[in-house]
Amino acid sequence: MKDKARAMVLASFVGDALALGPHWIYETDRIEKEFGRVENLCSPLADSYHPGKGKGDFTHYGDQALVLMKSVAANRGFVLDDFSRRWQDFFADYDGYVDSATKETLENFAKGAGPQNSGANSSDLGGVARIAALAYRYRDDSDGMLTAVHAQTAMTHAASASLAGADFLSRTLFFILQGASPQEAIEEALGAGVADMALDMRLAVALDSAGKDSRQTIARFGQMCTIVSALPGVVHLVLTYGDDLRTALIENVMAGGDSAARGMVTGMILGASLGLDAIPGEWLQEMTRYDEIIALLAELEDQ
Repeated sequence: MKDKARAMVLASFVGDALALGPHWIYETDRIEKEFGRVENLCSPLADSYHPGKGKGDFTHYGDQALVLMKSVAANRGFVLDDFSRRWQDFFADYDGYVDSATKETLENFAKGAGPQNSGANSSDLGGVARIAALAYRYRDDSDGMLTAVHAQTAMTHAASASLAGADFLSRTLFFILQGASPQEAIEEALGAGVADMALDMRLAVALDSAGKDSRQTIARFGQMCTIVSALPGVVHLVLTYGDDLRTALIENVMAGGDSAARGMVTGMILGASLGLDAIPGEWLQEMTRYDEIIALLAELEDQ
């Protein structure tokens, strides 16, 4: 299980890094024109949301996932107060993109809110997409994983749909790491209940989307950041390319929109299922923070 858990973490980060170049370009024909088929890590365009980033860097989602990973490694588990402090310190002088959920959460902290009630009224997938390190640390503890994932998500994304999605993803990853196939895990997580009716219904619809054209399917669900759009897109990618992580992450990028958050979650699920050999080695080696992530994984493995 440990190798697949490592792959879950690495594939999540690489899913973000692969998406960096065309991230938040919604016109799929523009992606093809500007980048071709995105089969390798690449730099964003000068007019992108990430102008200071380069090939192998992360979006603001991956950057936050690394902050969480450092906190978990340092504390031998999830400590909300420590993650909150590190997260606020990170954004104090961050020169990358700062999204609306982050701005609102920082404003709430500035007004005196604690990390239990600081979350923005945001239902974006980005808050849930950070959780790979938690899934790794609590891979043998379903209740511990669920509690930690829920709390870290709520710190920045307090909308009911985000929290329902966090619980769904936590259960899905736990079941896969215990040996279930992605489809079995997704169905079991749905059976456990999704505490948001709209998300529940759209995830159920996504189960029937396997094998359909990915660009059309993701466009139909919605290319945007909201979890009721993005998480069904993840389910589609996972069930359509269940034995091919590389193609899943490429097709995710080519579908446009918030491909970074979708890529992180898709990478988590397929990495946990397929293991390290499924991740292209050149993608890993080209990640700017690869050595740091490997060192943090070693710290977590010693715990």
